[in-house]
Amino acid sequence: MSASTDAAPAPARKRDRTHWLYLAVIVAVVAGVLVGWLAPGVGQSLAPLGTMFVDLIKMMIAPVIFCTIVLGIGSVRTAATVGKVGGLALGYFLVMSTVALGIGLVVGNLLDPGSGMDIAENAGAGAKYADQAHSGGGTIEFLHDIIPTTLVSSLTAGSVLQALFVALLVGFAVQAMGSAGEPILEAVGIVQKLVFRILAMILWLAPIGAFGAIANVVGRTGLDAVVQLATLMIAFYLTCLVFVFGVLGVLMRVVSGVSIFKLARYLGREYLLIVGTSSSESALPRLIAKMEHMGVQRTTVGVVVPTGYSFNLDGTAIYLTMASIFIADALGVPLSIPEQLGLLLFMIVASKGAAGVTGAGLATLAGGLQSHRPELLDGVGLIVGIDRFMSEARALTNFSGNAVATVLIGTWTRTLDVDRVRSVLAREIPFDESTMVDDHASPEPDPKPKSLVPV
Repeated sequence: MSASTDAAPAPARKRDRTHWLYLAVIVAVVAGVLVGWLAPGVGQSLAPLGTMFVDLIKMMIAPVIFCTIVLGIGSVRTAATVGKVGGLALGYFLVMSTVALGIGLVVGNLLDPGSGMDIAENAGAGAKYADQAHSGGGTIEFLHDIIPTTLVSSLTAGSVLQALFVALLVGFAVQAMGSAGEPILEAVGIVQKLVFRILAMILWLAPIGAFGAIANVVGRTGLDAVVQLATLMIAFYLTCLVFVFGVLGVLMRVVSGVSIFKLARYLGREYLLIVGTSSSESALPRLIAKMEHMGVQRTTVGVVVPTGYSFNLDGTAIYLTMASIFIADALGVPLSIPEQLGLLLFMIVASKGAAGVTGAGLATLAGGLQSHRPELLDGVGLIVGIDRFMSEARALTNFSGNAVATVLIGTWTRTLDVDRVRSVLAREIPFDESTMVDDHASPEPDPKPKSLVPV
């Protein structure tokens, strides 16, 4: 009996087709550069392709923000019930996300990767928002505009701040309802799946949007645009490396005495998995299993890791601020310091829940620009061509941040077995890969949205 059971064929894994999209974007970028360089007039005439793709992304901003914020805040009540661990985790996530956003702003201002492109005349459809952005009166008018006419209009009026405001209200209301709010969370979770499925469908048009946007930019500015985009991408990768090994690594060494290099070696297979999928969420089950194996108590891992995947998005935070500054500089209308600080505050809230799902970061970036400088929205088309190249660094940094957070929270709450950590990282107690056949690796049949803490 057991032999026949063991010999049962494993279900066929669904083939991941996102690699074809990745290759298509690469081909589209190269083709766009060639068309813009060899036939500048033709390249400029392709601008509507990039504009239409940005409009499709803009269409998804309000639903993405609403669903992620409601589910994030509505589920926090579970984390809060675990007391010290949940409070420390949420506080740490807020601080480190802010630090990451700040680092992105500093690096973006120091490098100015978009300066010199001067494509302000290519504002396209985004120009129609410029007057609206500057027509507001004072602070009172600004606050009044945040309040929508109806709850539903906040999702249809095109105002990101109104959608964010209503999402916060709904999230806190569901949180206060306790168990009675579970059906609402379940319904929003189903809507979120629908929203991200639509977003995934739109992203298959990314090669077309990237082709039009790159061809237009190169047609107007020459090959300088390619150099500027490459500069942004390289600067982003270097910034992520400095953040992981310089900020997180030093913090973990000082607090826990754990080497970031040994931890990275221990999580090597997970890093390879993330590079292959461009999503940190693909390694979530393995991170939970490996953190428990390393010596962090199950209760701590159960709070920190799942919660971190919604609230601890260091790589996404760096990306959002650097990309925003790049777009503003490229369009010749750089963000002032007060505008940058306002954008930072928006990103702190709106970035929660943007990890793990392809395209959510791009939608959050568009939402931040639309809420502060609507005339910059069409500049998102510049980023589409290299967004897939930057997604690996975002995902790897998000994953590293959550691994380090688990060690730090375990140290602060005394739920970390220091001796076992040393033994595991020294390869004296190897991780048993056969343990990944348990519930950690199996897909969840339950259609209900995941709780931040296992119950």
